[in-house]
Amino acid sequence: MMSTYHAGLMADCGILMLGALSVYIILSTGQLSLGNAGFMGIGAYVSSWLTVEVGLPITLALVAGAMVAGAIGVVIGFPALRLKGIYLAMATLGFGEMVRSFFLTFEPLGGSGGYSGMAHISLGYIWIWAGGTLLVVMALERSRFWLEVRATHDDETAAGLIGLDTTRTKVGAFGLGAAVAAVAGGLLAHHQVYIEPGDFGFQRSIDLVLAVILGGSTVAPGALVGAGLLVLLPETLRFLADWRLAAFGSLLILVLLVRRQGILDRNLFRLSFLRRRSA
Repeated sequence: MMSTYHAGLMADCGILMLGALSVYIILSTGQLSLGNAGFMGIGAYVSSWLTVEVGLPITLALVAGAMVAGAIGVVIGFPALRLKGIYLAMATLGFGEMVRSFFLTFEPLGGSGGYSGMAHISLGYIWIWAGGTLLVVMALERSRFWLEVRATHDDETAAGLIGLDTTRTKVGAFGLGAAVAAVAGGLLAHHQVYIEPGDFGFQRSIDLVLAVILGGSTVAPGALVGAGLLVLLPETLRFLADWRLAAFGSLLILVLLVRRQGILDRNLFRLSFLRRRSA
């Protein structure tokens, strides 16, 4: 039977993977978002309020939180289309900090004192959402929509010239990524049974982006590998005591030097598929 400690690590891994998937969906169109922690915060507070104050079942509350965050993501996505590169990253970072500041001063949801009263959810429930979302995104990668996503990422101008609606594709990806991030935030809230605005700050957004970069930014399972690396590797290095974080940072740098594209990539998946077919 899994101990409470290890169950907590696995729960953190599943939630981080969902958040990383939200970044991956947006990044697949060539947009880098540093504000997905803000969408996590929206999902966390909306779903928590619905379960505590309204008495809504957790699943319906998560879906509602995802719909609210997705709608906000679509609204944010339109003006974000005018920005590219570092300017888009800074704009989304500003959005994330704006959301954190809002919940910090919004007293009906606890303000700086945080919000509590949510029912605790099990590890299995977290991984049903995490695993199910991963499978859905992997299925989506075989769809026409994802072909348009890749075309927009590779050359937006050329994609527009052949008749693809790049605006719809980018806004749709932004809204979908925001919805997935909201589910991750709602699961985090009901796993911790207490949230505060500081849970959804800049560091959270960086963790999500780092998980995608390390695991692989060209295939959805990279989010799983990156999340596992960020959550489990520091615990594995606990025997190094005070040198643990230094060793962790060195290993991350080594991974990026050896596998600049991340641990997983399309070519690795294609090679594995060809080997199975030849066998």
